[in-house]
Amino acid sequence: MSMLILPSLSSSSSSTTFRAFRTLYSSLSITTSGVCLFRTKTPPPPPSSSSSSSSLVLHALIPFRSSSSHYSSHRLNPGFSVPKCISSISSSADTLDWNDPISCSSEVEDANDYDYVIQDDDTKPSIPVRAYFFSTSVDLRSLLEQNKPNFIPPTSRMTNYVVLRFGNVSSELQGLGASLCGSDCCYMVVFQYGSIVLFNVRDHEVDGYLKIVEKHASGLLPEMRKDEYEVREKPTLHTWMQGGLDYIMLQYLNIDGIRTIGSVLGQSIALDYYVRQVDGIVAEFTDINRGMEKTGTFTMERKKLFQLVGKANSNLADVILRLGLFERSDIAWKDAKYAQIWEYLRDEFELSQRFASLDFKLKFVEHNIRFLQEILQNRKSDFLEWLIIILIGAEIIISVYDIAHKSGL
Repeated sequence: MSMLILPSLSSSSSSTTFRAFRTLYSSLSITTSGVCLFRTKTPPPPPSSSSSSSSLVLHALIPFRSSSSHYSSHRLNPGFSVPKCISSISSSADTLDWNDPISCSSEVEDANDYDYVIQDDDTKPSIPVRAYFFSTSVDLRSLLEQNKPNFIPPTSRMTNYVVLRFGNVSSELQGLGASLCGSDCCYMVVFQYGSIVLFNVRDHEVDGYLKIVEKHASGLLPEMRKDEYEVREKPTLHTWMQGGLDYIMLQYLNIDGIRTIGSVLGQSIALDYYVRQVDGIVAEFTDINRGMEKTGTFTMERKKLFQLVGKANSNLADVILRLGLFERSDIAWKDAKYAQIWEYLRDEFELSQRFASLDFKLKFVEHNIRFLQEILQNRKSDFLEWLIIILIGAEIIISVYDIAHKSGL
């Protein structure tokens, strides 16, 4: 790093000019990754002055890419800054005249005008996926009757869900490599057990699509459950799919992909509801056990216990039969690519682990139910025993009275 001063100085002004440049040099921020020339302009000498003007050349160091002959490539460097240049310095009468600063080059631009976030041009904007669960049953037949133009015929034997398409479709997603990203088309996957999965639907449009299904739903829940996910498309992806945090990246998304992703998300959001139902049953039995710990007895009626038994059994049956949690998708059976998506998403949403936790809780409930049933049965047996004792005692008393009455006669 150096500064070169080529003076043409008179003896009377050399010391002043040198001090001025020393001050200037100490105030400049000079880097060592490249060179940019700052040239001073020498003003013409005054007619009445015999002293010569000084002309100075300052070489400052400014970063640029060494691999390019055009130093304008500094745009890629977010740390780039352009120092202001001094256009002229005069030594006449020991005074310094400062002109307006000029830029080093017409190609130099402010680095703040550029966005330095590097994006992959091949990756398309993400497709939002939203899953909802607000009822325990949906009449798919009546739903199809009112939405026949939007119905997409099934490609498998699965009959517990339907796929509806809305909006303007620029290209069918049935073809290989067709893309949903960037289109006005959106898809809704509705399951018979109450789950709804929306693809490429904007936030302000969600309520409108949910109302379409709500007309045909039964067993509406007091609180709607919701989950969100993303699908990203990248045609140049070196593998068919790649997972990430709350998203999955595919080479393209078509109808089969929508069916596969929708089936897993629908099961996941419904399973969350049933897990919470079982958690409520477990909480009730926990309160009963704590009460027994304090009082040594419990006051639950047999009817209430039977209601809990029915609730636990129906939840387990719904998870296994209606959700089809252990049934592999027909599309996944036919195509290994969609089998890979199906297996990845099941692992991502931990469906097997969550069902194992649900099954463990149900076993706890079953153990408590069996224990309480035995207590209630013992109570009934005790009551019958006391009733028999009372009847026998009454019969003895009647017999004694009859004998005494006859002996008195």
